[in-house]
Amino acid sequence: MSRLAAAKSAVAVPDPLAVLELLKPITWFPPMWAFGCGIVSATGNHAVAWWQVALGVALCGPLVCGTSQAVNDWFDRHVDALNEPQRPIPSGRLPGQWGLYIACAWTALSLLAALPFGAFGFGATVVGLALAWAYSAPPVRLKRNGWWGNSAVAACYEGLPWVTGYTVVTGSVPPLPVLLLAGLYSAGCHGIMTLNDFKSVAGDLHMGVGSLPARLGPERAARVACVVMAVPQVVVIGLLWHWGLPRHALGVGVLLLAQLAAMLRLLGNPRALAPWYNGTGVTLYVLGMLLCGFALRQLVPA
Repeated sequence: MSRLAAAKSAVAVPDPLAVLELLKPITWFPPMWAFGCGIVSATGNHAVAWWQVALGVALCGPLVCGTSQAVNDWFDRHVDALNEPQRPIPSGRLPGQWGLYIACAWTALSLLAALPFGAFGFGATVVGLALAWAYSAPPVRLKRNGWWGNSAVAACYEGLPWVTGYTVVTGSVPPLPVLLLAGLYSAGCHGIMTLNDFKSVAGDLHMGVGSLPARLGPERAARVACVVMAVPQVVVIGLLWHWGLPRHALGVGVLLLAQLAAMLRLLGNPRALAPWYNGTGVTLYVLGMLLCGFALRQLVPA
């Protein structure tokens, strides 16, 4: 490519559909759902303004999560050229450095949108954005180690949005029960992130990205993911029972039993069935989160 052609490519306005694909709307659901669980946790004793819900959902999903997707695709463009060359950046539908420009612009927009949520909400947004950049960008690039990288993503997808949702409604730092359940479901989400890495094993091995399927092999990684998803939920059930909420504990227990049945099928062929489990077992997992949100309404102070 000549210098003139490269310059034209760098300044060309990208296709809006390619920008939307870069931001990956399908990935916005987990943090938006977790934010909703935080709101449910608090609304038993507090009113919530519609604009808080709308802005919070937009902040957790299209903005912060969208930023993380843009950052990841920019710094993974060489890996994606092997794994998924049809993506906007390696395919050339986002030319030049547009991927980086969008990641930076969405970071700034996210910080601006977080201002109305006070110090705690703004601080949580800063932490989420910092983890998003640290996950993908050198020199930190947490994703080179599946243990650390998945932990960062799990915190951004579940724990941070949950506690932010609670704080947006109440204006206060979440009490211990909220922090415990949000933290436990964040821990379990580490396993979900491991299953998401099955689609890129070949490219990860070639490029030296240490995802758990690449490090451990698909079978061992699947077993680890199942244990990591199940154990925190067992602790959640125990806590709900201890707090005098046996019906909620039983509900989470039934959802976990259904997940265990799906896990048994997953372990028979994890490489092929990881996408199937993400559509079945993960749905049961997030329903348990919502059930816990309703349980917390009976525990948090007025």
